[in-house]
Amino acid sequence: MRILFSGVPALGHLLPLVPLVRAAASAGHDVAVLTSGGMRDALAAELPGVPVLAAGPMPPELFAEVARRIPGSDPANRPEPAAVAEFFAGTRVDLTVDDAVREARTWGPDVVVADAVDLVGPLVAATLDVPYAVVAFGPEVPDAFRRPMTELVLPRYAGRGLVPSPPVALLDPTPASLQASGWTQHPLTVPFRAEPHSRPGDTTPLPPFPASERPRVLVTLGTVFGDAALLTAIIDGLHPDQADVLATVGVIGDRLEDTDHVHHVPFRPMRELLDGVDVVVSAAGAGTVLAAASVGVPMVLLPQGADQFINAERAAAADVAVVVDEPAAVGPAVHAVLAGSRHAAAARRLREENEQRPSAGDAIAVLVDGVTRATSAAGR
Repeated sequence: MRILFSGVPALGHLLPLVPLVRAAASAGHDVAVLTSGGMRDALAAELPGVPVLAAGPMPPELFAEVARRIPGSDPANRPEPAAVAEFFAGTRVDLTVDDAVREARTWGPDVVVADAVDLVGPLVAATLDVPYAVVAFGPEVPDAFRRPMTELVLPRYAGRGLVPSPPVALLDPTPASLQASGWTQHPLTVPFRAEPHSRPGDTTPLPPFPASERPRVLVTLGTVFGDAALLTAIIDGLHPDQADVLATVGVIGDRLEDTDHVHHVPFRPMRELLDGVDVVVSAAGAGTVLAAASVGVPMVLLPQGADQFINAERAAAADVAVVVDEPAAVGPAVHAVLAGSRHAAAARRLREENEQRPSAGDAIAVLVDGVTRATSAAGR
């Protein structure tokens, strides 16, 4: 089967697709990724040999157009529903879908698998008259954000003489304990295990800390909200006697100084970074929250924007995280997590819950079976 994975051009949206792409390729399916050409180099490191079908601009151009259409808006740092919808369902669709349809038609997919807020992939699938599936990258997007996106994208279908159809599957790596109170699993949901981002063959060792009985704290702000001043303020609040600190500089270009108890490292797979870590301090990006949860590490979260406030709220409700609103509060929160056992115990329970879920390979097998049945029923 030819499976086209489609995603918003940002690592936080594309990396959750990677385990599924690898599983599909390992099962013998033809795979490709549809996203902006600006992500080609990053994806080459994650998925060597997998074609990238280039379509549409990168986020800076999209954000600039959103600001032109909605003056004063800032969907990344101030995630208000109207601006978020304009980014994903208006501007990105308008500036991407023609390229996406052309590239996809040439490649010829049997199914399109889109990230949860990629509204381009389903529109491409409708244009090519093939089924599509959706992949969640964290807790379910609240209806207050989902509804405006749906309302905004519907005229884009009508303008092309198309009628949107439901997906054939909803692939979801999020344990139920991280979903909102009252959440129920959709009948089309195909659960699979969350796993920390890994990169096969990348074995560059992390810098060693001196022999120490101190706990280890990972501080990471992800790939979007990296800020040297914020990172430094967080680290300065962690006393040298309290913990050894491994800090990811991510997209930060500044050269930050190491000490005996603080090591700064560039972007690396989370699986390597989490080894031996006792607490994760992060901005609550979905990938980081799910990665920490999957290995049973409690968190201190300082959300900055996008979906991070939602992820932080869900992690706190599951008792695996303490949420703070300023860098000065991180140190005391880390101390409280390390001194107690409650959050660590909840994190272990969440890890066990995650481990009981099917693998990415199992999810692909269910998807392929569903697509085969759907296309057969439609007489394709």
